Amino acid sequence: MTRRTQLKLLASAALISLLPFAANAADAAKPKVALVMKSLANEFFLTMENGAKDHQKAHAAQYDLVANGIKDEQDTAAQIKLVEQMIVSKVNALVIAPADSKALVPVLKKAVDAGILVVNIDNKLDDAALKEKGFLVPFVGPDNRKGAKLVGDFLGKQLKKGEQVGIIEGVSTTFNAQQRTLGYQDAMTAAGVKVVGVQSGQWEIASANTVASAMLNANPNITALLCGNDNMAIGAISAIRTAGKAGKVKVIGYDNIQAIKPMLKDGRVLATVDQFGSQQAVFGIETLLKALAEKKTQATMGGVIETKVALVTKP
Repeated sequence: MTRRTQLKLLASAALISLLPFAANAADAAKPKVALVMKSLANEFFLTMENGAKDHQKAHAAQYDLVANGIKDEQDTAAQIKLVEQMIVSKVNALVIAPADSKALVPVLKKAVDAGILVVNIDNKLDDAALKEKGFLVPFVGPDNRKGAKLVGDFLGKQLKKGEQVGIIEGVSTTFNAQQRTLGYQDAMTAAGVKVVGVQSGQWEIASANTVASAMLNANPNITALLCGNDNMAIGAISAIRTAGKAGKVKVIGYDNIQAIKPMLKDGRVLATVDQFGSQQAVFGIETLLKALAEKKTQATMGGVIETKVALVTKP
């Protein structure tokens, strides 16, 4: 074997031995982004998760994704544990759709203190709670009050002044539930319609069914139910049917999930709002990737990046 051949073989061997190291170095350089959502029993959040996964597949060289959610909308403690797990896992960035606007703030402060960049989507964190803990978290998402007024105004045009309606709200401690209720109230005030009750359906079908049944029983002259999301609209429709008032009580929702589309088509639901759930997490992820690329710190992040909403009616 010639000296030249020996050198070529040695160089090849050295290159092969370095390949695993190079691959590991590339993986290490790739940021790990965590997505922590609310209830995966809600179709809206499954759509959100799928949108995020599709984005990661299309940008696999840019980042890794860890996606998690809780079993039901009220399991705040479980969501706090998920964030704690992400801190232990040493993710680089975290996109959070908080189950509670205030309760998640302390654990998110822990994440920021651990060097994790945090972006808030879907349900805005409470400004006072953030101020108390002394940090900023940008919110990337729609104006829920604007979206609710959009669909509420559409309903209002089909009601007469003085008619009675009820509002079925999401989890009352959440910012987006509060904002949607305000938007509905804005629309009903503009239409001269009386809101006879606001009760929480906890974002869930079964809870909303119970609330709607009680509301219809206590207020037999109700002509419409304004629901904070489509899950609760589905529960309300069932209650209306059970009460023998099918076709007599109008229903609006929010989210434009697949399950609501047949109900829009046959008129059981008058209208809903599309807030483009499949893209909400993507907007948050892209905000974080840009911040990581620019080497931003949490202290330099903040404010609101508003995303679009659209009215959806009978096709």
